[in-house]
Amino acid sequence: MLTGDALAVAREIAQGVGLPNIRRVADLKAAGAQAGNEAVDLLAGADGYAEVYPEDKYIVVQHLQAAGHVTGMTGDGVNDAPALRQAEVGIAVSTATDVAKGAASVVLTEPGLVNIVALVEQGRTIYQRILTWIINKISRTILKAAFVAIAFVVTGKFVVSAFAMLLLVFMTDFAKIALATDHVRPSNKPETWNIGGFITVSVVLGVAMVAEALLLLWIGWSRFGLASNDNALYTFSFLTLLYMAAFSIVSARERSWFWATMPGKTLIAALAADALIGTVLTFAGIPGLMPLPWWQTLAIFAYAMVACLVVNDAVKVAMIKWRVPAAVAKKPVDVTPQIAARAYELFEQHGRHDGYADRDWLEAEREIRKD
Repeated sequence: MLTGDALAVAREIAQGVGLPNIRRVADLKAAGAQAGNEAVDLLAGADGYAEVYPEDKYIVVQHLQAAGHVTGMTGDGVNDAPALRQAEVGIAVSTATDVAKGAASVVLTEPGLVNIVALVEQGRTIYQRILTWIINKISRTILKAAFVAIAFVVTGKFVVSAFAMLLLVFMTDFAKIALATDHVRPSNKPETWNIGGFITVSVVLGVAMVAEALLLLWIGWSRFGLASNDNALYTFSFLTLLYMAAFSIVSARERSWFWATMPGKTLIAALAADALIGTVLTFAGIPGLMPLPWWQTLAIFAYAMVACLVVNDAVKVAMIKWRVPAAVAKKPVDVTPQIAARAYELFEQHGRHDGYADRDWLEAEREIRKD
């Protein structure tokens, strides 16, 4: 909380909303002026500052950023504009001036600050959907390119026709578009675009799918007579890539095991339509894609499902725990007993005054959750 009111007034108001530790902004500026404090978190433990001048808001935002915090700032006046512009997320309220709205990253359209929570959740949800698209894009590109190239080097022929590849790309685009409506879990902490760990996960998944697709091709080549029938080979490879594309999206959309959350209805419909239409087209026998025996189609489907939802999903979870441990959702820990014990200690220290019980509980909760 940043306010221009006197310290006594600010403290009285702040205690009513559970912010007991209010300081003078002059103390912050004095500490910041000392040599060697540029990167120290000078605002640690502070709930707000009183006696703030307009330019001090900008200084507070700078100190938070220098300490490594992702900073959000709300405001409504012309004097808030520099701080709104400096913060990573500047939020102008619905009644803000045009200058404040122009400087902010986000403008609330309804009175109050409640919509900030929905704003943060929506932003983190979009981030998760983009991350799913990146993982799927990298791994699928590796699968298609490496599978066709390695199979050509080994067999001396293209294992999938140009028409089948174009059809595959066209059909799977609908599932990629449906990712924008997928049901995902927003994270509990601010996101970062440092996604090097996820790129590593994507590459490993892509290589795993290439190995699995080549193994299935070898089985079909040696057992199903694909070496002497190019049209059957094209259909076999087309269905392999199609089914692995569908099941890999189901796995890639979740940072934990694929069954942790239910995909969105639109995504489920798009994936089901891709698999069904692709299968029907092969049974119809369009040019370049001859029908395969039903048991071969079922075998390809089952193989792709096991490979993507069992083997690759386990690889994904293990890789994320290793390379991106912060992305794994953790079960919440009940810290109520620790908070109650600390609140009682504060209650004793403050002389058992009943009027301070709420304040003691809030202060104890802040200390425990920070640790």
